[in-house]
Amino acid sequence: MVPAEAVSSRVPDRAAHGPSGTSRTLPAPLAPRARLLPSLAAVYRAQLSRARVARIPLLFVATFQSVGIMILMRGVVDGGSEARAVVAGSSVLVVAFVALNLLAQYFGQLRAGGGLDHYATLPVPPASVVLGAAGAYASFTVPGTLVTAVTGSVLFQLPMTHLWVLVAVIPLAGAALAGLGAALGLLAPRQELATLLGQLGMSAALLLGVLPADRMPGPVVWARDLLPSTYGVEALARSFDARPDWTAIALDLGVCAAVGVLSLAVATWAYRRAAVR
Repeated sequence: MVPAEAVSSRVPDRAAHGPSGTSRTLPAPLAPRARLLPSLAAVYRAQLSRARVARIPLLFVATFQSVGIMILMRGVVDGGSEARAVVAGSSVLVVAFVALNLLAQYFGQLRAGGGLDHYATLPVPPASVVLGAAGAYASFTVPGTLVTAVTGSVLFQLPMTHLWVLVAVIPLAGAALAGLGAALGLLAPRQELATLLGQLGMSAALLLGVLPADRMPGPVVWARDLLPSTYGVEALARSFDARPDWTAIALDLGVCAAVGVLSLAVATWAYRRAAVR
C-alpha cells in the first residue's frame, strides 16, 4: 500500500479549477517539431530502401542506353572535342534519366494517388521531404554514371586522370535535375502530364547534352544554355583536356550549384502548394 499523500506528490497536477470550482483538464504540450537534418536523413533512408528494388532495373536501362549511344556515336565521332562532349553528355544523361524523369513520375504518382497526404501528416519540414527524395534518387545515378564515363573514356581513348571531377558533377547536376523533376511532378495537374514532362526533359538532356554544341544552330544553343545539365556536361568535358581549365570548370559547377538551390526551393514551394490542396 502506498500512502495517498505520496501518490499525489508524485503525479503532476493536470487539472485546474474553473470559475465554478469544477476541475478541467489542461491540454498536454505538443512535441517539438522535427528538425530539418534528422528529418532529411529519415526521409532519405526510407526513400532509398523503398526505391532500391524498384529503381535498380531502371538504372541498368539508363546505363545501357547511355553506353549504346556512345557506341553509335563512335562511328561518327573520331576524337577531339566532339568525343569529349559525347562521353560527358552520355554520363550526365544517366543522372537526367533517374533524377529528372523518374522523380517527376514519382511525385506525379504521389499527388495523383493521395500519397502527399501521408507526408503532410508527418511533423517534418517540407524541405526534408523534397530533399530526401531527391537525394535518394540522385544516389542511384552514381554507379551508372561511373560505368558510363569509364566505358566512354576507353571507347574514345580519353584520359581518365581527372575523372574525380564526377565527385562534384554527380551531386550538383543531380540536385539541379532532381529539383526540376520534383517541381514538374508536383506542379503538373495530372499524372500523365508529369510523366510526359519528365520524358521531354530527359529527351532534351539527351539531344542537347550528347550532341556537340558546335554543330547546333544558334537558337538550339540558347536552349542548351538554359538546361541545368549542360553545365555539368561542360565541366566533365573540360576535365578530359590534357590541361583542364579549372577556372571554367569551377564556374560551370557553380552554375550547377546555383540552379540546384533554386530548383529545390521551387520544388519545396510546389510541395507545400500541392500538400494543402
